[in-house]
Amino acid sequence: MLQEFKKFAMRGNVIDLAIGVIIGGAFGKIVSSLIDDVITPLILKPALDAAQLENLSELTIFGTVKYGNFLAGVLNFIIIAFVLFLLVKGINATKKKEEAAAPPAPPADIQLLTEIRDLLKK
Repeated sequence: MLQEFKKFAMRGNVIDLAIGVIIGGAFGKIVSSLIDDVITPLILKPALDAAQLENLSELTIFGTVKYGNFLAGVLNFIIIAFVLFLLVKGINATKKKEEAAAPPAPPADIQLLTEIRDLLKK
């Protein structure tokens, strides 16, 4: 059973997935910091100034509902979703260019039949 688990764990797909998860977690921290520490304060600065507050968590309704944190979470989601959209769109555009640049070669039997046809025409 141990050998079978080792064989499973060392397959290429499992290792690639593990690396992707680790890199995704690290990248997620960078994106969260960018959004929480840079973008959100810049976007919500006018709202904070109008409410005479310094921190998003101070934006509350009835003193208990922290809608400032909710707004930060919504902005976080929208920005991450937009960046992922742009990333997928760029990857799809690259794939389309590759597909258009190199049409697939016909199978060997079709090539052989084409050669026979051309020889018969001569």
